[in-house]
Amino acid sequence: MQVSIENFKTEYLKLIEDAQKFHSEIIITKFGKPIAKIIPMSNEQSKRSLFGYMKDSVIIHRDILEPTGESWEVDE
Repeated sequence: MQVSIENFKTEYLKLIEDAQKFHSEIIITKFGKPIAKIIPMSNEQSKRSLFGYMKDSVIIHRDILEPTGESWEVDE
């Protein structure tokens, strides 16, 4: 659904409730050009645990415990 920013200002509560109820997104336009998108959260997203949410997002290329060869002040 597309709605102008003027209409969104006056009807935002109803529009957000409809987006949640019907699982639809709202595209807000200004002078006919899209400027923002509102996407309702699914139940899975709202119940998702913070523990482990970044699993598999980091790639380790070598042993992270091996010395780097850099000299630090505390080493001297």
